[in-house]
Amino acid sequence: MQILLVIVHLLAALAYLVAWRMPARFAAALMLVGLALHAGTLYAAVYGEDGWHFGFAPILSATLWIGVAVMWIEGLSVRVEALRSVVLPAAALSVPLPLLFPGLDLSAQAARPLFLPHLLIGTLAYGVLAMAALHALLMTAAERALHGGAQAAGARGSPFARFLEDLPPLLVLERILFRFIGLGFALLTLTAFSGVLFSEEIFGQPLRFDHKTVFSLVAWTVFAVLLAGRWLRGWRGRTALRLTFGGFALLLLAYVGSRLVLEVILQRH
Repeated sequence: MQILLVIVHLLAALAYLVAWRMPARFAAALMLVGLALHAGTLYAAVYGEDGWHFGFAPILSATLWIGVAVMWIEGLSVRVEALRSVVLPAAALSVPLPLLFPGLDLSAQAARPLFLPHLLIGTLAYGVLAMAALHALLMTAAERALHGGAQAAGARGSPFARFLEDLPPLLVLERILFRFIGLGFALLTLTAFSGVLFSEEIFGQPLRFDHKTVFSLVAWTVFAVLLAGRWLRGWRGRTALRLTFGGFALLLLAYVGSRLVLEVILQRH
């Protein structure tokens, strides 16, 4: 069984790598095969024969699975070769990571109501919104190159400048950005809802207004305002990018900052 699982991991990674180098009409089919195999590896990584597991490797792999899925959807209507050249190699590298870093065994915690869904969805929300922030950085570089010439992205003819020139139009990049933000916001909303139920069950109160909760709720509000502004007022461009960076910075304070406060300042491990 373990050998079969390793083979599935390798086939998923191989499908992504071959799709990376194939023409668009063949790449779409290979990406779909890779996505199906990759989904199977994620199920085995999170809920395998030994019970529930959680760690950075499965979450990173799941985040890149979402990235490939978004690229596949966009690739049906526009050329996204430049984006695939970044996402597919990263996804191929992430596929076997859970084999090397399986993470913590959480089988004992599985009996606690909503603990595992809250943990998995929350971390995946963080990963998807991190991908949105990285995509926003790419859009910022592309916009500066468009308005400031090749020198804004480096010397003319450099690999990065050529990469920016091969990117889809900014409108397409913006649409992809909001796909990530919309999905991340939905996951963040589920995280907040499950967190309320989990806190009520374990601590006897619906919300604990600690450092992590406050910054998470403020970040949720920022992304909610961004999506509402996009839908109602057509927000785009620098406004969308700034709110994306701001919302993700708040999430960093919520997740990374909370660990800093607990482990470094309060010495609680």
